[in-house]
Amino acid sequence: MKKEKQKDREDRQICIVFATALLACALLTGCGAAKEDNLSQGIALVEQMDYEGALTCFEAAALNKEDMRQVYRGQGLAYMGMTDYENAAASFEKALGQSSPRPDAMDYDINYYLATAYYRNGQVDKAIHVYQAITDLKPGEKTAWYLKGTMELEQGSTDAAKADFDKAVEAAPNDYDIRIDIFCSCSKYGQDDLGKSYLENVLDSDRKRISDFDLGRISYYLGDYEQARTSLEKAQENGGAEAASLLGQTYEALGDYNYAASVYNTYLQNKTPDASLYNQLGLCKLKGGDYEAALAAFQAGLEVEGNTATQSLMFNELVAYEYLGQYDKAKLAMDQYLALYPDDEKAQREAVFLQTR
Repeated sequence: MKKEKQKDREDRQICIVFATALLACALLTGCGAAKEDNLSQGIALVEQMDYEGALTCFEAAALNKEDMRQVYRGQGLAYMGMTDYENAAASFEKALGQSSPRPDAMDYDINYYLATAYYRNGQVDKAIHVYQAITDLKPGEKTAWYLKGTMELEQGSTDAAKADFDKAVEAAPNDYDIRIDIFCSCSKYGQDDLGKSYLENVLDSDRKRISDFDLGRISYYLGDYEQARTSLEKAQENGGAEAASLLGQTYEALGDYNYAASVYNTYLQNKTPDASLYNQLGLCKLKGGDYEAALAAFQAGLEVEGNTATQSLMFNELVAYEYLGQYDKAKLAMDQYLALYPDDEKAQREAVFLQTR
């Protein structure tokens, strides 16, 4: 863990020197042009993953006495991006210290980030405590119940996890997304039967009234690929990228990689480009041994503006380079990847392998 970059300075002269230097640096990076500009520029730099630059802007915003709750929140997000979870948590705590006695939407937003920082920092009990605090104030907050349950599973407290998952489902009985999330968490921690129960209950009680898409995706996660194919084929015409992705993955599970690829390609050629679907197409091509096509798909996905699959696409791109025997490009891609995601243990192991090539 990194130590805090800034410590309290008792010597007033040192404070003055530091402030002067910081403002000069802010001007050089485009921060400090006008009141509130530092904060908005810092947030923009976080989105661009320029975390060092963002921190400079947030420090300038603090000196300019801008909205301190948002400043500390922004610092927390920047530290999160740098995987400095200790300082991230400290920043989010400071942000909450700027709140009014009555919590608002931003307070809940900050608490979710705080819980994530605690979790990433290995402080699972603290993360659970934050989620408990959220649900104490908002008993119908399904996401907090779900995340708390997932952490209970990680700690081996299956009964406590089930109680939390039940609360999440009770808060949103017709939200099939949360049920699928619960299923995936249970599968991750070896509680498959518990996870399946939340999906099987839908089929037992709602099968006749749920949409083809929902029936298809629930069947897919339960491993009933024939039913999934039938339902998702019906849903495909009016479905979005998720329907196409699940239909393609269903064909992959049935061993038909060529048809799966055609499903992905058809959607990508006729609909709005989707980074996640490019990623799935690339993975399908990898499985089929067409490494050039896989690489092209991953790179096309990275070109999609505002995509949320950047990390997965970047990692899969370097894997494609490895399959192609282009180890110099793979090493360069790995360096770029680890610069953005330094705490990815799988990538760290892969980097060690690449050093031998």
